[in-house]
Amino acid sequence: MTNTHSKVHSSGLLTKLGLFTALMIVISSMIGSGIFKKIAPMAGELNSGGLILICWLVAGLITLLGSATNAEIAGLIAEPGGQYVYFKKMYGKGFAFLYGWSCFSVIQSASIASIGYVFSESVNAILPLPRLSGSLESFSILGLFTPLDNFGVKALTITTIIFLTAANYIGVVIGGYINNVFTVLKVLGIVIIIILGLTISGGQIENAGPLLEAPGTEYSSSLGLFGAMFAAMLGAFWAYDGWNNIGYLGGEVKNPKRNIPIALFVGVSIVIVVYMITNFTFLYIMPVDEIVNIAKTENSIIAVEVIRKFLGTEGAFFISVLIMIATFGTTNGSVLASPRIYFAMARDKVFFKSAGNCHSRFRTPHTSLLIQGVWSSVLVLSGTFDQLTDMLIFASFIFYGSGAFGIFVLRKKMKDVHRPYKVFGYPWIPGFFVLFCILLVVVTIIQNPRDAGIGLLLVLIGLPLYFIWKKINE
Repeated sequence: MTNTHSKVHSSGLLTKLGLFTALMIVISSMIGSGIFKKIAPMAGELNSGGLILICWLVAGLITLLGSATNAEIAGLIAEPGGQYVYFKKMYGKGFAFLYGWSCFSVIQSASIASIGYVFSESVNAILPLPRLSGSLESFSILGLFTPLDNFGVKALTITTIIFLTAANYIGVVIGGYINNVFTVLKVLGIVIIIILGLTISGGQIENAGPLLEAPGTEYSSSLGLFGAMFAAMLGAFWAYDGWNNIGYLGGEVKNPKRNIPIALFVGVSIVIVVYMITNFTFLYIMPVDEIVNIAKTENSIIAVEVIRKFLGTEGAFFISVLIMIATFGTTNGSVLASPRIYFAMARDKVFFKSAGNCHSRFRTPHTSLLIQGVWSSVLVLSGTFDQLTDMLIFASFIFYGSGAFGIFVLRKKMKDVHRPYKVFGYPWIPGFFVLFCILLVVVTIIQNPRDAGIGLLLVLIGLPLYFIWKKINE
């Protein structure tokens, strides 16, 4: 798939992606399933439209601070593997491996599984997918996992992962084209929803209230409103997650030290605006108590029901197709970017050796793509959408905080190296982001020990594996 206008990176990968594609990857990696679905559990936690919007705004601004911090590092180090390579420079190969393993075991693979799951749920909203008998669907493993539950949705999710793995196997350019087309389509679709919702839905601004805490609300959290806000923000952070995917493609973006920081800052800013207006539109059309009731229905997607309320079956069909487009594109973005982490790990001899293979014709990390596809499919069978997302956000923020702290490390280790971009507000901005990450991790452990425990276990399994791989390759 190479041509005379293409540049081959020293790793063997093809440097072909321009600034527009980099920007589309940032936006596409973020706008996926969360914008259409996460307002429901947030409403259940807070029972207040105003607090829901505050959570979306705060999570967005914190994400912007994190991405701005990461942009300095991305402009300093532009290699395949992104954050994995950054951690290697910051803390050494052992910590970098722990991050890469975490991406493989839960963060990136669970992201692919959960976004693909919502794609299949949106298909199910249009064309009900087959299910197994009640006895088979209730089968559980250790009382924790029900792999055959909602089997039709899970089977389609796995099929989608296989298809996108194959598309990205045969070229980064094809994966980039898929990403660009689907990103433009979903942003246009969201704009149409906003315009229709705010003009002809018959909604009212009172539906988006109350502005702050609803009178008489009892919170499920032992930490009261504080804990409920953090639980709700987990949903918002899931919707904002994926902004750092572009860093994994550092060897395949043209002029990466300039284009990746620009793509990060502009892309995250656009997504914040889109999320705020879209969620206000949902609340304008449908009050919080209705959202909470609808969310109790299995396979329900709140965006579909909001649009159904004023556009009927035709509107529900339109939004279901839009969600299919959005989640398909976002799943593709994660499938495209994530294998570069495992590719870099294998090149460092701390992962399966074959994962470092670069296809001689397609110039893609084809073995890493296949390994990722298999594990993501296993995770699809392991749980539901909300279980997967809470588990991976917990793990993600351990490393988001570590990455932001790493800017202090690199300012000392690489103080004389030219930085095309420096984070504004240093040291206060990265310092604040680090403290917030620590707080979120602690609160999540208190609030949701099961999912936090599973996520932490999958991360820590990497410790003995690192020494095993290191021993094997000595």
